[in-house]
Amino acid sequence: MSLQASALTVGLLMSLMMVVATFISVPVGRWVDRIGYRKPAALGLAGIVAGAWSAALLPSLAGLAACCVLVGTSFTVVHVAVNNAIGHIAGAHRTRAFGLMGVGFSLSALVGPMTAGLAIDHLGYRWAFALLSLSPLLAFALLQLAAPLLQPQGPGGAKTGSVIDLLRLPALRSVLVVSALVSSGWDLFTFLVPLHGARNGLSATAIGVVAGGFGVGSALVRLALPWIAARVPQWRLLGGTLVLAALGYFLMPFCTLVATMLPLAVALGMVLGCGQPVVMSLLHDSAPADRTGEAVGLRSAIISLNQMALPLTFGAFGAALGMLPLFWAAAALLGGGGAYAVLRQRG
Repeated sequence: MSLQASALTVGLLMSLMMVVATFISVPVGRWVDRIGYRKPAALGLAGIVAGAWSAALLPSLAGLAACCVLVGTSFTVVHVAVNNAIGHIAGAHRTRAFGLMGVGFSLSALVGPMTAGLAIDHLGYRWAFALLSLSPLLAFALLQLAAPLLQPQGPGGAKTGSVIDLLRLPALRSVLVVSALVSSGWDLFTFLVPLHGARNGLSATAIGVVAGGFGVGSALVRLALPWIAARVPQWRLLGGTLVLAALGYFLMPFCTLVATMLPLAVALGMVLGCGQPVVMSLLHDSAPADRTGEAVGLRSAIISLNQMALPLTFGAFGAALGMLPLFWAAAALLGGGGAYAVLRQRG
């Protein structure tokens, strides 16, 4: 936006984050099923660092485009590898384990935007990207201390059936649909709220504080997730997550100050923070044991396609119609998903 980019251009840049990831997620999942998680995760972290520095060294739309492609693609590789490893390590305690992993994502949703906002306002954009590259470098160092993990395989080794075989499994198909909707709720916050804040005159630091509030909310609820999951059936929890998120997006256009945006961001973080750990637990429960990496990759491919299409579509309509219709369209999308999850639970 400091380069005078329109909402459509911002949406196009965010879509570039997932354009490659959409096509490589399933092959990466099969690769992880064969060799484990460490090498794919290490290569992905190196790619994230390279992406951050491409924007630091070339602060232009071209540099941002390169950053988006590298970071989005590389993050997907790390995400598939680490999610699959955690699912196998945790066993029967997957919801708790994915909840704890989600706390890490929540902390990044808190620290990342606030660090970026402060760095932009006080150091400039180049140093903001350079500073944020330290996080994947630290993760790379920690990865070297992690134990290797080979995936369980069937009698003939890892299976290599088609993706259609996985999609024919009704339980897995339902999980993938709801997973895409929960992820959409998270990603639309990342896209819509900074635009909404900028259009209402908020500084980068203020927008970072609002985004950080979302991270605080998701971290708090994930710490409590084992207690919640023990008392609320998984599909009912997912349905409630989507319906409440729809209500939050319906109200967001009426919040134009930090004092009103921040509490709603915390509430949205708490609501959407429940969804992703539960989805990952259900995914591992419904996929064949020797093809979980491929199932995680399929989920990532669907989410990447979502992340590619939604910002572009919403950015185009935002440039033409303004912010209110976008928030209400997001509310309708998530509300429909909540109804689907409730029906799935009853079925």
